[in-house]
Amino acid sequence: MFFSPRHESRHPFLAPLIIAVVALAAIAGSFLLDTPVKHLVLDSNSGHWSRSPIAGRLSEYGDWPELMLLGVIGTLIARWFRNVRWQRILIAAMIASTLAGMTVNLSRLTTGRTRPRAAAEMGWYGPRQAEKWLIGEADFNSFPSGHTATAVGFAGVILFAAPGWGLLALVAASSVALSRILLGAHHPSDVVTAATMALVIAWLVWEFLGRRGRVDCIVRPPLNNRLKEPLIKSH
Repeated sequence: MFFSPRHESRHPFLAPLIIAVVALAAIAGSFLLDTPVKHLVLDSNSGHWSRSPIAGRLSEYGDWPELMLLGVIGTLIARWFRNVRWQRILIAAMIASTLAGMTVNLSRLTTGRTRPRAAAEMGWYGPRQAEKWLIGEADFNSFPSGHTATAVGFAGVILFAAPGWGLLALVAASSVALSRILLGAHHPSDVVTAATMALVIAWLVWEFLGRRGRVDCIVRPPLNNRLKEPLIKSH
């Protein structure tokens, strides 16, 4: 292994610290892309935001309700084939997607950042501006991106649990995030920040609920199958 047990015991916080620094650097750097990307998209569409039907469909069907439906269908299929591992993965993915979406949506209610396509002057207005509450005003709820958080939260669990399939899921989640930028719904920094938060939440959910089998109170194979083999296998 790259890290020996002795090395890990001496520096238990080194890996999380490095990941945190890289994540913060990515978020900070993404703000530098906001203006250039905005100009690029507008220049490519004759001064308008993208009207691509593909981007519209990705944005429409890449949100939380559709992801939950996908997760439920996948879980039922895995249950039909008595695949406890994939039931565990998909249930953890739905939990992570939900938590990531809730966390991001609660935080963006307070930032008051204008969406790129908003008619208002670009800026950060907070939850209240000029004696008017901006909570719930869509044009002022840009940062971070809710669509990105739910999509990456779902894909992140799959990435940590089954990297091969997870890469495909992450590509799909990234396409949802890209569609939000092309449609003028979010700045690149909105998307990068939401994705970073969602990956952290996905890792925590998989590590403490999924991988350790703590969602197995939901994941139950038929009784005759449970009698043949233990549900939780040793790692």
